[in-house]
Amino acid sequence: MIDIYEKINELYDKRREVELGGGDERIEKQHEKGKLTARERIDLLVDKGTFVELSPFIEHRTNDFGLDEQKGPGDGVVTGYGKVNGRPIYLFSQDFTVFGGALGEMHAKKIANVMDLAAKNGTPFVGLNDSGGARIQEGVVSLDGYGHIFYRNAIYSGVIPQISVIMGPCAGGAVYSPAITDFVFMVEKTSQMFITGPKVIETVTGEKISAEDLGGAHVHNSISGNAHFESASEQEVLEEVRRLLSYLPQNNEEKPPRLEVDEENDYRPDLTDVIPFDAIRPYDVRKVIEQVADADSFMEIQKNFAKNIVVGFARIKGETVGLVCNQPKVMAGGLDIDSSDKAARFIRTCDSFNIPIITFEDVTGFFPGVKQEHGGIIRHGAKILYAYSEATVPKLTVITRKAYGGAYVALNSKSIGADLVFAWPNAEIAVMGPQGAANIIFAKEIQNSENPEQVRQQKIEEYREKFANPYVAASRGMVDDVIDPRETRIKIIQALEMLRNKKESRPFKKHGNIPL
Repeated sequence: MIDIYEKINELYDKRREVELGGGDERIEKQHEKGKLTARERIDLLVDKGTFVELSPFIEHRTNDFGLDEQKGPGDGVVTGYGKVNGRPIYLFSQDFTVFGGALGEMHAKKIANVMDLAAKNGTPFVGLNDSGGARIQEGVVSLDGYGHIFYRNAIYSGVIPQISVIMGPCAGGAVYSPAITDFVFMVEKTSQMFITGPKVIETVTGEKISAEDLGGAHVHNSISGNAHFESASEQEVLEEVRRLLSYLPQNNEEKPPRLEVDEENDYRPDLTDVIPFDAIRPYDVRKVIEQVADADSFMEIQKNFAKNIVVGFARIKGETVGLVCNQPKVMAGGLDIDSSDKAARFIRTCDSFNIPIITFEDVTGFFPGVKQEHGGIIRHGAKILYAYSEATVPKLTVITRKAYGGAYVALNSKSIGADLVFAWPNAEIAVMGPQGAANIIFAKEIQNSENPEQVRQQKIEEYREKFANPYVAASRGMVDDVIDPRETRIKIIQALEMLRNKKESRPFKKHGNIPL
């Protein structure tokens, strides 16, 4: 007679075996590298006691190359669902102690299944990546497995938030899935991403480079732009993931969470001291953000990449907003190839998930130079124009100082769909700056005068008075209001409330063709 309790005990024995992954020795090696195990990471990510594992008993079914003699508990990945800040998420966490986290047929099947559940339930999806890439012993079925994951990353893009956390060395196909997702997090010194590793590069090109210098957190957060966040430890990076999720809706049919905030005085007298009146003096736009956003609510994205533009999420009176801000202390806030890509991607992310976009504009123009032109600044700059034009969420612009040339148009002008444009009284809105314009328009008059420098200054002021001020644009309806800088937060709060139920449709199409 079968004893039911024997079967129950057998079940728990099997569960303990699965939870042990590759065994104590491999877990210890993981810890020696400063890395946590797959399950330890899950425990830090989700609210305590909320994780539910799916398909724990799946194993590989390959008999070649000695795999028939190797057990792989869970086939090297833990999948399931839990809650973060009380809201559900689906996730996977690759287990480096089992086959080095390499992806095989059943490993991929587990991930694809949980991605489908996330999409069906309109729930964010988080991937904790720690993988050496495709499992070579399984051959082409491993590549096919990657294909199933890439496909889901693509078709669920813009439907549910997708977040990738790089927790170890990820190579080859293992990096393409994160590249498709909305946000990529990395850990300093322990996580890397590259298509081909240092040894392959040395063999093919003769170049010698370490894994960290090739694809470490700093490289991807400051040079390549492939990652959005970097943290000093796994604990910190998972806490940052939790924070990011607090700004995002569950899916594209919801609005982001709104927090209740205490009543406070929204008049900000210090704003007049933040930005120098002199149009060529630099300042840090983050100080403007501090004055306008709720206290300690700004979460900057790609902080160390394309520093001439600052983007990120914040809250204004408890409402999540996306901020796109020129940074005058870097390249005078001008737009180049990388900043165009950074801004356009962030704008489209906000639009995908119903997050209002607020632009703080202080821009000299698109950055000149042969390298920029040959690198495709026309194509890359057009991405900003496209992204703003396509977006249907509430879109506000505040012109704080300069708005010159094509960059003025590109940065959410009325002509490409801004709902409201505000300008500070010292704003200069023109085809180009007064100095450059005066030198071109009045070149002969200045050259033929008895005192060229005096005449030049007179013409600069004449141009500024006639054209480079906010009232000319306001008289043509291109600026909705010229506002007291100290009332900027008040005006934004009023605008967000007025636009809360905004609905805007676009012509029917399969999809647009953004200049990539």
